[in-house]
Amino acid sequence: FSSLKRRETYGTSGNKILLRFFAGYDLEQGDLNSKDPISIFYKKGVPMGSDLIQKKEAEPVFVAWAQKDKNGAPLQRIQIIKGWIDANSGRPKEMVYDVVCSDGLMVDPVTHRCPDNNARVDINTCKISDDVGAVELKAKWQDPEFKSTDNAFYYVRVLENPTCRWSTWDAIKNGFKPRKDLHSTIQERAWSSPIYLSKP
Repeated sequence: FSSLKRRETYGTSGNKILLRFFAGYDLEQGDLNSKDPISIFYKKGVPMGSDLIQKKEAEPVFVAWAQKDKNGAPLQRIQIIKGWIDANSGRPKEMVYDVVCSDGLMVDPVTHRCPDNNARVDINTCKISDDVGAVELKAKWQDPEFKSTDNAFYYVRVLENPTCRWSTWDAIKNGFKPRKDLHSTIQERAWSSPIYLSKP
């Protein structure tokens, strides 16, 4: 109940992915790799669901960390989604950034997307690739298009490797071919609550 009051919550599509998300102005890569990073981030920043007070001329630093469900598929990527009201047009906008990829792959600096990690699903058996993906993903990130004039918020989305959709599992169990009008695979995921950038 305390975390609900703080808005420090997140949701999943079903699998029990673990997720943490923080923002601050002096979060460092070394903190992320320390023995107790969560305690450090609470001291130096704010968790998901919080307001981060903007500092003049300072750009916020975001930290995202996720671990796979022990019974779920490996993790494929972490994304940060930015929403904001454009200062010029007054219209809402959204941008999706991949911030860390599995299997040592690097985010394309132009498209802000991870390359395909070649995770596959055998639709006949629902067997998934067991040699790609990650048990844990973590990243420190800054918005490459940050503008202090934008009224913005950020939240995290974590994606697993593809797996069979429930309808595909049911078709196989009952000896039918999956319906062509339904997607045969899905990507289970988790979403954090946002961190809001607030004016002082």
